[in-house]
Amino acid sequence: MKSLQETYAPHSCCFGCGPANRQGLGLRSYVEGQVVVAEWQASPHHQAFPGMLNGGIIGALLDCHSNWTAAWALMRQQGADRPGCTVTADYAVRLRRPTPLDRLVRLRAQVVELGPDRAVVEAELTSEGKECATCRGTFVQVRPGHPAYHNW
Repeated sequence: MKSLQETYAPHSCCFGCGPANRQGLGLRSYVEGQVVVAEWQASPHHQAFPGMLNGGIIGALLDCHSNWTAAWALMRQQGADRPGCTVTADYAVRLRRPTPLDRLVRLRAQVVELGPDRAVVEAELTSEGKECATCRGTFVQVRPGHPAYHNW
């Protein structure tokens, strides 16, 4: 089964989720009912200190995953066959506990507010069933002329 990224943006160069970025994180997001989920495994160069995942990497994962959750929800709301281009307007990450580097992390996100061109998304990152980080952000669909328009 193809991820949202592989299905709708296979040539994306995004550091967090772009399938075409061989040096990126390679996040892949999948729709499960009303939520979007992902699993991801860190590499040693993603650590902040021995054995723990870097907070900036955690933020990038939550940002990309939440953005795709918003794009998917807006696409469904608009009855489109492809998502529009969405960008992050704001997001806040709360690091709740250290995230082990050598364990699979799971991401889960859902839309909590949906407007005609924007979505507010809440997401969490867990490891071994423990909540390690949460995120809440606003993601906006952009129009032609915006630098990100069809450039993710």
